[in-house]
Amino acid sequence: MGTLGILISLALLMYLAYRGINVLILAPLLALLALLFAGDIGLLLPTYTQVFMKAMGGYVIQFFPLFLLGALFGKLMDDSGSARAIAHGIVAKVGSERAILAIVLACGILTYGGVSLFVVAFAVYPIGAALFREAGIPKRLIPGAIALGSFTFTMTALPGTPAIQNAIPNPFFGTDAFAAPGLGVIAGLIMFGLGTWWLTAQSRKLMAAGEGYGEHRDDPVADKSVAEDNRTIPGLWLALLPIFVVIGLNFLMAKQVLPSIDTSYLAKPEFGGLQDAKSLIGIWSIIVALSAAILLLIAMHWKRWMDLKKSVNDGAFGSMLPILNTAAEVGYGTVIASLAGFVIIRDLVLGVSDNPLISEAVAVNILAGITGSASGGMSIALKTLGEQYLTLANAAGISPELLHRVAAMASGCMDTLPHNGAVISLLAICKLTHRESYKFIFVNTVAFPMVALVVVITLGTMFGSF
Repeated sequence: MGTLGILISLALLMYLAYRGINVLILAPLLALLALLFAGDIGLLLPTYTQVFMKAMGGYVIQFFPLFLLGALFGKLMDDSGSARAIAHGIVAKVGSERAILAIVLACGILTYGGVSLFVVAFAVYPIGAALFREAGIPKRLIPGAIALGSFTFTMTALPGTPAIQNAIPNPFFGTDAFAAPGLGVIAGLIMFGLGTWWLTAQSRKLMAAGEGYGEHRDDPVADKSVAEDNRTIPGLWLALLPIFVVIGLNFLMAKQVLPSIDTSYLAKPEFGGLQDAKSLIGIWSIIVALSAAILLLIAMHWKRWMDLKKSVNDGAFGSMLPILNTAAEVGYGTVIASLAGFVIIRDLVLGVSDNPLISEAVAVNILAGITGSASGGMSIALKTLGEQYLTLANAAGISPELLHRVAAMASGCMDTLPHNGAVISLLAICKLTHRESYKFIFVNTVAFPMVALVVVITLGTMFGSF
């Protein structure tokens, strides 16, 4: 009954999340539902306060600075006009005739620099709509292009990306954002290359069949406020400077500065009694990089801010729901992992393959798909099974860096099933439906990332981490 309860709980989580019920409500209720199936009625309140809330709070303690700084950086990039400047600059460099490539590159540069995918979607969509209309490309391809540039190679594959999906494995495996850089670059090129080629082929096919941009009400192309905003944006290289700071300073801190600092004080009880800073360096590096970029943004655009206080406050408030949603999913996973019935599921997942990379990829994929969240699914998987994977990897001579890259990439495959919040938001921004556009999102964010993941696991098993 315990295992059946877990499966019912997981199924309800996926279904009800798709129906639009917030995970802050779903996670504790469905975790306690699984507990009821296990027959532990008397443990409902202790489990909620001592297991669920403790795990949820622990996640917030560990990762809140990254969510906060990431949201704040994205908001400032948006309000300063830098995000639009980069999008316009890429379009000018690539050429409007290659509209799909221009949109993918613009989204990729922004997200690789640490700008929130929601900010990117809002900033790039009006430009994409204008380009696609001018070129006669069907509008329903726009979400696929934005998703390819925002939800794939810059989120999970490219080394150094400050995305939370690339930071979550750090404390579990003692790695940093630049784990397995060679494999990450190969995976990124596969996703980018296949996705751009396929979207371009689809556009030609649809246009040859007589489909054009189409007639769409409330298109941003005719919105005068967009043209007004574009007159105040900074130059391209000025807009790119904070992104260079994020990437460069992150690398410098992770590889040079922080590893050379004496951190023996961490052994003291008040600092957690850690033997070394290996599990913290990756997170510290991103904190320093984003903080420096935020200060630089504020200083560079001092005369451009309409209301700096509002921008800062909105950015801070914008971090609250994402961190709490993900933390609630971690609390849910911790409760599930504490149940006796989970042992059967754990053994099934670990028994999928003798190769811990394959087992890890399967576990993260399944949980990301169920929760509709890359960060949530990976956090649950690593919270419950991360220690076992590290032990198995060490025994098999597999690098923790390879575990990191596989976990991050696996989180970005099945997470974008139809109930995923980012997918729903992207379609709403583009004023399109699942029926019209989801196929183009699915192929780019599920199918091609899965291909890249298989390649990385194969190369990593044959040649190790590089």
